[in-house]
Amino acid sequence: MKKKIFIGTAIVLLGLVTLAAAGALGLYLWAARDLPSFKEITDYNPSLVTTVYARDGEVLGHFYRERRFLVQLDEMPDFLVKAFLAAEDRGFYEHPGIDVTAIFRAMVRNIRAGDIRQGGSTITQQIIKRLLLTPEKSYERKLKEAILAYRLESYLSKDDIITIYLNHIYLGARSYGVEAAARSYFGKHVDELSLAEAAVLAGLPQAPSRYDPYRNPQSAKARQEYVLGQMLTADWITREEYDEAINAPLEYTSMPDPSWKTGAYYLEEVRRWLVNYMSRENMGSMGITLDRYGEDAVYESGLHVYTAVDLDHQRAAEQAVRDGLIASTKRRGWRGPIKKLAPGEMAEFLSSQKDVLQKLASGEWVQAVVNKVSDSGAEVQFGNFEGWIPVKSMSWCREPDPKKAPEQVPAVSDARKVLAIGDVVWVSRADLDAMDDKDKKAFKPSAEGQVPLNLEQEPVVQGALVSLEPPTGEVRALVGGYDFQKSHFNRATQAHRQPGSAFKPIVYSAALDAGFTPASVVIDAPVEYRFGGRVWRPGNFENEFFGPTLFRTALVKSRNTVTVRIAERMGVDQIIRRAHSLGLDAEFPRNLSISLGSVAVTPYNLCEAYTAFARGGTAVEPRMVLAVKGAWGDDLFMSAPDVREAISPQNAYIMTNILEDVVQHGTGWRAKVLNRPVAGKTGTTNDEQDAWFMGFTPYLLTGVYVGFDQLTPMGRFETGSRAASPIWVQYRQAVEESYAPEEFPVPPDIVHVNIDLATGKVADGTGGESKFLPFMAGTQPMTSVIGAVPVGGNETGVSASPLSPEDLFKQF
Repeated sequence: MKKKIFIGTAIVLLGLVTLAAAGALGLYLWAARDLPSFKEITDYNPSLVTTVYARDGEVLGHFYRERRFLVQLDEMPDFLVKAFLAAEDRGFYEHPGIDVTAIFRAMVRNIRAGDIRQGGSTITQQIIKRLLLTPEKSYERKLKEAILAYRLESYLSKDDIITIYLNHIYLGARSYGVEAAARSYFGKHVDELSLAEAAVLAGLPQAPSRYDPYRNPQSAKARQEYVLGQMLTADWITREEYDEAINAPLEYTSMPDPSWKTGAYYLEEVRRWLVNYMSRENMGSMGITLDRYGEDAVYESGLHVYTAVDLDHQRAAEQAVRDGLIASTKRRGWRGPIKKLAPGEMAEFLSSQKDVLQKLASGEWVQAVVNKVSDSGAEVQFGNFEGWIPVKSMSWCREPDPKKAPEQVPAVSDARKVLAIGDVVWVSRADLDAMDDKDKKAFKPSAEGQVPLNLEQEPVVQGALVSLEPPTGEVRALVGGYDFQKSHFNRATQAHRQPGSAFKPIVYSAALDAGFTPASVVIDAPVEYRFGGRVWRPGNFENEFFGPTLFRTALVKSRNTVTVRIAERMGVDQIIRRAHSLGLDAEFPRNLSISLGSVAVTPYNLCEAYTAFARGGTAVEPRMVLAVKGAWGDDLFMSAPDVREAISPQNAYIMTNILEDVVQHGTGWRAKVLNRPVAGKTGTTNDEQDAWFMGFTPYLLTGVYVGFDQLTPMGRFETGSRAASPIWVQYRQAVEESYAPEEFPVPPDIVHVNIDLATGKVADGTGGESKFLPFMAGTQPMTSVIGAVPVGGNETGVSASPLSPEDLFKQF
């Protein structure tokens, strides 16, 4: 009987085991029927931050969709890893991907609660959930999660899995992974964290919002103490370490993100270049295989981009452009207040202002509202403070006179002619330390406690600056406008504007190869071209003409009629060929107006053309991006100077020598303040719509442009010399000391001859101004007058490639 009972029981148990096994197998097959492939996790490729570096390694900015920085396990403190394990999965290095005890414990709690409250997931399961499965809370998802976790552990090591987890986990504050979180909460890199700080981060995965240190510091502290307690219980830290960490003060601060601050226009240009460079076609043609292309690669691939920007140069350039544009707008007088407030609107306006005094102290402008005006100045309010704007600060608010330079117009002497009660205006803090005693009296407040202020006006006029080193083409600074936050349009690289006389060196360079010399004499007199009742009369500035003029003097003094005559005699085709050989990519029509800079170019492109003069004949393409590396350090792009032959060394030297005279004796005179060899050329277009200054030394070439975005006259006196060259000078004064003075090297086959500047003859010492001028060997004058050299024609100056009347008047 007992035997039968035993056999029956055994059969029943076997059947139950079989049914259980069959049920388990069925459950497994059911759960595994549509499992995603986990193998993509083994090639971990998360969305990472692309970092852009300046030339000295300082960060210029970041591009990202998820703020995540990839770090290796050996770059993290050991206690950081243990803190996360203590908080999330203490048995991580012992279990095979799932922790049965933890699952059972969670199941019991969920049954008691009547719903799913606790998951019991291991770190491996959390990775599966975040990378492969949905976040829904269900037993089916948990089963799939467990199956995939077990499989994953057979493909990856524990260290690989924890590395993925610590780089991928979301920790609040838009931070993914421990490196981003360390920067967001403690302003540090992950390898700089203390045990106390690491425990705060380890407490975040359970509920990043609930334990956010900024919003809920008490909850964050309680969670930190829990993590440290778990580490102590596991014997991963000593009692002394625990006590020290518990008592350590926690200072929460975010590491500043430099993106879109200093160098914003430079950074945006790098971004645009990267998006284009990382295209599928481009990468494929080089045999580079990437999971992401174009914009996705830039924002998700964790690239390391090394640029040529020098942040000292960049800051100086931005300040110079800002100051120059403010000065330009003030020369055009007062445009009026930003807006006008009714008495009932003032309180709301003032209450909305924050940190105004701190902003003023740091050099920023703030808006203020006028509450009282007298002839001597205006009392204003900003936030909870009062200020005083003396009438002296309004001297520039004069009404412009188109026939007079701004300084010739009487200054404003009554503040009531400028401001009224309720006006909202920009103000800056007056720098009393920089004033003499007389000026200080004008800024003395009308009442106790008032802050001395200057009246300011934001410019509408825009500008650009490009600065590069000719030996390498590396762009050290680039500014595309007054304020990137208000206009992303990059006038350095995207604005095509007429260069005016800044184009003339290209004309004169072509003329040197067409038979002219620095001592050639050309008539400076009115010239007129007629066609079908239309007339073009190119004239000089102020419509002055000087008769027979040396080739060298015509460029130094920027004589338009001489330039047109030279262009007509040698033919515009030679000018066009020279422009293209120097690197200008514009389309040039066959008409004489191109000799006066009528064809629009970008400042960036014109700087490239000028490198041939600075480099002694070879042109170099400007370079902003020097190298691009992948997230794991693999080389994706390496640049080198792209140099090409453009003009002869002798041509380059003669042109540079003449352009040095432009600085010493011509419109580029402001650059003399550097007290070292500098060559340059100003440019001003019709009605002063565009103003330029292109200036260079052997080691640094800088181009500046100023003008309205819409073609609008800036005012009769807003020339390249007045509007653009002061910006150039301010920037160069700030950076010049980092370079040793350097002469332009003299190439072989150059002969210097002392020339009478009035006749072009060899100076005989009998009188008159003379100067040693350089010539290509064999072209120097002997004793006779060097006339206007006919090129391919006769003494009347007929061009070797004459223009048709139709061509002549195109774009005139």
